[in-house]
Amino acid sequence: QVQLVESGGGSVQAGGSLRLSCVGSEYTFSSYCLGWFRQAPEKEREGVAVIFSGDHSTYYADSVKGRFTISRDSATNTAYLQMNNLSPEDTAMYYCAAGSMYPCVVINIISATYRGQGTQVTVS
Repeated sequence: QVQLVESGGGSVQAGGSLRLSCVGSEYTFSSYCLGWFRQAPEKEREGVAVIFSGDHSTYYADSVKGRFTISRDSATNTAYLQMNNLSPEDTAMYYCAAGSMYPCVVINIISATYRGQGTQVTVS
């Protein structure tokens, strides 16, 4: 069964940090494109970061560039999103997603084939 399970969300103060984790199956982690998107109440879904399975190249939304870092550990089928210098504008439900979207860019991760249930991030 294809499954992505996120963890690591929580409540932090502005300027703080969180690291989100996403554990998936070997099948999903062989996907061409792996990433994170977020959705705040009454707002559009927003692609945050992606990592390409080939050369592990990464892309970020302008709103998080320089603050967030995406990475993946193929040995454990785990993806991470390190989030630093968080602001209230980062408050949202964060979803891990994977699929064969091409190109592997942030705008495409929001329509990924596979996604998890989400983990809430609240910044005050």
